[in-house]
Amino acid sequence: MDAAVIVAGAGPAGLVLAAELRLAGADVIVLEKLRARTGESRGLGFTARTMEVFDQRGLLPRFGDITLSDQGHFGGLPVDFGVLDGAHQAAKTVPQSVTEAVLEQWAVELGVDLRRGHALTTVTDHGDHVEVRVDGGAGEEVLTCSWLVGCDGGRSLVRKAAGFDFPGTAATLEMFLADVRGLDLAPRMIGETFPGGMVMVGPLGDGITRLILCERGVPPRKRTAPPEFAEIAAGWERVTGEDIGHAEPVWLSSFGDATRQVTEYRRGRVLLAGDAAHIHLPAGGQGMNTSIQDAVNLGWKLGAVVTGRAPAALLDTYHDERHPVGQRLLMNTRAQGLLFLSGAEVQPLRDVLTELIAYDDVARHLAGMVSGLEIRYRLDPGSHPLLGLRVPPLELVGEHRKTTVAELLHPARGLLLDLTDNAVLRSRAAGWTDRVDVVTAEPHALAADSPLAGTSALLVRPDGHVAWAAPGSHADLPMALTRWFGPSR
Repeated sequence: MDAAVIVAGAGPAGLVLAAELRLAGADVIVLEKLRARTGESRGLGFTARTMEVFDQRGLLPRFGDITLSDQGHFGGLPVDFGVLDGAHQAAKTVPQSVTEAVLEQWAVELGVDLRRGHALTTVTDHGDHVEVRVDGGAGEEVLTCSWLVGCDGGRSLVRKAAGFDFPGTAATLEMFLADVRGLDLAPRMIGETFPGGMVMVGPLGDGITRLILCERGVPPRKRTAPPEFAEIAAGWERVTGEDIGHAEPVWLSSFGDATRQVTEYRRGRVLLAGDAAHIHLPAGGQGMNTSIQDAVNLGWKLGAVVTGRAPAALLDTYHDERHPVGQRLLMNTRAQGLLFLSGAEVQPLRDVLTELIAYDDVARHLAGMVSGLEIRYRLDPGSHPLLGLRVPPLELVGEHRKTTVAELLHPARGLLLDLTDNAVLRSRAAGWTDRVDVVTAEPHALAADSPLAGTSALLVRPDGHVAWAAPGSHADLPMALTRWFGPSR
């Protein structure tokens, strides 16, 4: 085998997945058809859930100063994300190009074999291994691996070659994105609707302004090249009445509202993550964040399987947990598209939702949906309020020092938190200490209404989700450890 895992695509999902695999001890090759990063940034910033993911791997300091915000929107209607409980806000000033640069540096430091300028051309799943053909510019070569993961975007070759079903709806409209210099327009950060369409305006710094335009009633075009700025400027003037033709274009792109999701995230030895598994209208900046979270969910599981620490059946939980998340992503982005891209006929619905969002419970529900903080996996049954959720931000006091759960998760291993110094509990986990860190500590300054109040122990997966808790889980600790980390050794 050339590698235990080959990952197609060096976007955020592919880089995070590759790094997670290396943390698990797996050797991995990343194939990327582009010879260099483009520097283009469809996404700006990341959600509170992605902030948590980066924090649990110690990555946040690499981004430098980050502007945080608890203000967001749902379909162009303002929502106060500050109603959510948690330590993190969303990052608003980090271009996707910066995120990719940070993730690439991290992955390469961990030993990922990143091969730029290598385009995957064919995929053959032989049942016990996968064979791929790759064009590296000097002719084709054949590589073999135990597992192949397609993180190669909405037009995924891996998805097509491996025969995944990709049902959904085709694009009904086209939107334009233009980063330009030389414009002095008032910001329209969450969009403004006009009789003829919707526009957004956001300053990016260094004299660059981001424009997004959707002109209603104009059918989408099949393009083989980016649009011309003159086309965008003409549409902008028709919708807003503003002349932007004098601006200097920096980067131009177009996208639509096609909505599709694969019926399964794994076929044999081929898996998909990110846009290769689901495409949607980029509403609320959820695409990159959901893709990163796909990768974090899959990485530790696939790493455990390829290094022989867990059976292949563990990979079934990747589809079981992430497919429903993708379904909700498609549902809420379609709803948002109807709200801020439809005409006056939807205004009564906007008015009603604006009234409802004023209620904290409604704002909390919508904010949790867009941020990903609502995600709860169906793990071992039980009554503990944290089962299936991410472990909350928690400061711990141990024998020698203070620490946090995020810091303890930096190595991407399982974590058993013994919060009451229970020697019997620790002895039951002795057969898994090669995969699970056992830490005895007490919560620091725990609020009386915290879901951790009265909790004596937590089993936390490498992705930060609570897999077992005492009291409250129906399964005993060895059963939970076996399910998520393989048999005792």
